Amino acid sequence: MENPKLIKYLDEWLEEVTISEIQQKLDCGELTSKELVLMYLHRISRFDKDLHSILEVNPDALQIAEALDVERKETGKRSKLHGIPILIKDNIDTFDKMHTSAGSLALKNSIALKDSFVAEQLRKAGAVILGKTNMTEWANFMAIGMKSGYSSRGGQVLNPYGLGKFDVGGSSSGSGAAIAANFAAAAIGTETSGSILNPSCQNSLVGIKPTVGLISRRGIIPIAHTQDTAGPMARTVEDAAILLNALCGKDELDPITGTNPFSDFDFTEFLKKDGLKGKRIGIALDGFMELLSKEKQKVVAAALEVLKSSGAEVIEQIEIPAAKAEWKYDVLTYEFKSDLNLYLNGLHPSIPVRTLADLIEFNNKNEENMLKYGQSVLLASEKTSGSLTEAVYIEALEFDLYHSTMQGIDFALETYDLDTIVFPSDEGSHISAKAGYPTIAVPAGYTSEGEPVGITFAGTAYSEPLLIQIAYAFEQMTGYRKPPVIE
Repeated sequence: MENPKLIKYLDEWLEEVTISEIQQKLDCGELTSKELVLMYLHRISRFDKDLHSILEVNPDALQIAEALDVERKETGKRSKLHGIPILIKDNIDTFDKMHTSAGSLALKNSIALKDSFVAEQLRKAGAVILGKTNMTEWANFMAIGMKSGYSSRGGQVLNPYGLGKFDVGGSSSGSGAAIAANFAAAAIGTETSGSILNPSCQNSLVGIKPTVGLISRRGIIPIAHTQDTAGPMARTVEDAAILLNALCGKDELDPITGTNPFSDFDFTEFLKKDGLKGKRIGIALDGFMELLSKEKQKVVAAALEVLKSSGAEVIEQIEIPAAKAEWKYDVLTYEFKSDLNLYLNGLHPSIPVRTLADLIEFNNKNEENMLKYGQSVLLASEKTSGSLTEAVYIEALEFDLYHSTMQGIDFALETYDLDTIVFPSDEGSHISAKAGYPTIAVPAGYTSEGEPVGITFAGTAYSEPLLIQIAYAFEQMTGYRKPPVIE
């Protein structure tokens, strides 16, 4: 990079900068969005060759940024995201020159025929969609034992805190690694069960897995409509809340958004440093803590001790009956076929893969490139009828809903009169996922080797304002996050 001004910003300012800090410089004319995009592109070109977090960059990003700079001067900014570069997971449709492939070579040439709801909302807010992030192929619903962050199209995403040393987390792996490494202001991930929360914990990020219904799923390559949702991944709670403002909304083409009570809502109003004061917080360890390594357990335990001194009323060792439930993935197995077939059938006619059966056939014909881990999960789903009429599916759906709510999150909240439940790392995320309930991951420290560790705050449906308030207060009190050292 030749521009001395940008070199100075790169060296002294850009790393860990927040959206509000960026807006201050954009508002006073000290910096332009075009210059900001150039700096992030520079970081991507310099550091992502080792991380493999970015699949492709939006070729129009600089021009979009320049147009937004002109608009800012002429009519002012649209929102707090005006001119802000955001990365977006590769299973989210964008009607532009980028592809949407879910990390699969089977869809490497697929360009969406229209924007997803998420992309629409970002553009409406004035964000610059900077590029598509790598991910675990088919959002880790392809094979048993597939490594988090691996895709046939993008290769293996690595954790910037320890290349090849620490798990990067899945399936929003590229979004996690890219934002940890400061390749954009924030990113969008998606979750069916743990796919925002897990990479957020593994990359020392804040990840918000919202209530199913807060954000429309239209235009997102699906796993299961019962549990799928998009959500923000950022370096601070404030940045995640700003992004959530833009993403939140109702959509007639996604019926569940009709349950969304938030209209023209500002989640940043709940960023209160004393947000933990007087809150009743239950700590869920039994059935969860033992799933972590001894090193991670120590980090979580230390973070929980800090939480106890926060002014909150902490109820230790709460019991959740669902922790001992015999969970299965039948709902996902049955919903995937019908949901994916519907998505594939709507692609451009030039794309030959139109059904799950076509995808399986493509993988078999290109075994060397496609089947490093096999495709047993795809095969199991293909064996279902796709009609969602099977008794096994209906029974599994009712089981999941009952145990995740009345024997899970709601049981604990009501039994112990809690505002939120704290889980170690992302353990327990499957319960909230099956309930369709929100959870926020926040950095909680690092192991002696430097591996990031997080904790998660879970609540009932549409309790995002409360969770944001609690997560922000914990973040401000602890300040655990530190950037990775990448060279």
